[in-house]
Amino acid sequence: MKPTLTWSLPLAVFLVACNAPSGTFAATPVYPDELLTTPGTPEVVAKGLEADGYALALSAYTWGYPLVRMERVMRDYIDVPSPKPPTSYRAPLNQTGWATALATSDAKDMPTANNDTYYMSTVLELSEPYVLTVPDTRDRYYVVDMFNMWQELEHYVGRRVTGTKAGRYLIAPPGWKGKTPAGMKRLDISTNKVWLWGRLQVKQGEDTAPVLALQKQFSVKPLSGKTSAAASLPPLPDIGNDEFGFFKHLAFALKSTDIKPADKALFAQFERIGLKKEGFDPGKLSEPTRKGMARALKDGPAVAMASLASTSSVRNGWNWATGLDSFGYNYPLRALVAGPYLGGQGEREAMYPIRYTDSDGKELSGANRYVVKLSSAPPVNAFWSLTMYNADDKMLVPNELNRYKVGTDTQGLKVAADGSITIPIQAAKPDGENSANWLPAPNGPFYVILRMYQPRPEVLDNTWKMPQLTKAP
Repeated sequence: MKPTLTWSLPLAVFLVACNAPSGTFAATPVYPDELLTTPGTPEVVAKGLEADGYALALSAYTWGYPLVRMERVMRDYIDVPSPKPPTSYRAPLNQTGWATALATSDAKDMPTANNDTYYMSTVLELSEPYVLTVPDTRDRYYVVDMFNMWQELEHYVGRRVTGTKAGRYLIAPPGWKGKTPAGMKRLDISTNKVWLWGRLQVKQGEDTAPVLALQKQFSVKPLSGKTSAAASLPPLPDIGNDEFGFFKHLAFALKSTDIKPADKALFAQFERIGLKKEGFDPGKLSEPTRKGMARALKDGPAVAMASLASTSSVRNGWNWATGLDSFGYNYPLRALVAGPYLGGQGEREAMYPIRYTDSDGKELSGANRYVVKLSSAPPVNAFWSLTMYNADDKMLVPNELNRYKVGTDTQGLKVAADGSITIPIQAAKPDGENSANWLPAPNGPFYVILRMYQPRPEVLDNTWKMPQLTKAP
């Protein structure tokens, strides 16, 4: 009796392949698949739960941070101090506030504030449409940005987009079906609250009385004409030292802000860490999951900060970020802008190249002296400025001249015969022919931003080259 042959599946596949017509042989590839051999031991499960908690919490942080930030900022900006400092732009809910002085090192509301414009802030709860009225600024630069609750810039009103003639704009809440009155342009907002963030140019040394008078001609009023002086926003939950306080604030914010359809699948994953549209409940979470979530909240800010490096380009040592009004799915960058760069605009309105290091890649510090040499004034349709900031708190730097930037309107700015501009950057006042262009630095770490308002194409396409920042001997 002949012995019975038992073929394994791989052997059978091999023999079939060998009997295939000439030229058609193909070995079946074998791919590594560790899931097939991973045991379900308690140790493995604990490791997986921690990793899952970490991944989901990190994603939820970068996705949801702008919403939490906007809810917190809105409550800050409608809390008007008494007396109100001239650099403050705070105003009650549904009212317009203007700063009546340029930001200084004493102004702490806004990180990375400019020293070029008076700021305007208006927080609107869109229970009905509102009408924004703007005056004729006679070509003076201004812009009013309209941010939804995800810190996404949905509309510009101002010199570049709508011109500087007088105008009226209807700010419509989601789903509003009414008729736009004659003489108004309708601007739809995708969330039920909106932040209007304005800038009005002030030139160094000019008489500010006409500018202050111009501010009073901007207004935001409900379409119905009815006002409620007592209106305010409900307080955020008191989270104390709760390690998951961020998620409690996020859950609170989500009760009044719809999740965008494109984000619903992502958000559904967060149920595994206790975050749902109805609220945040960590009560049923395992200890490994909680451990991973806590670690994610500590790493989240670094992930957001790293987005600048991963999604921006570098031009001669400057971080060059675009798309600040079109984040798409880049949630870490959106989180970063909502944090220390709150209110940032798209590149056609303004560019904000940031410099953290010198030409040798070393961190900038007031312990050293530096020089920036521009081949020419930056090509812009508005104006430019190079502004100094402390690295730790991202605020303007106090100095003996009360000078926080060098730019278009710097009085006595020295321009060389070839059009170049040399700017000394150091803590102590310099000597020499370019001392009039001194940009004072702190004693410790700092960074600088070269703002270019309404940059021309040669700025955006890199025809005009960014200046190098070098350490002086």
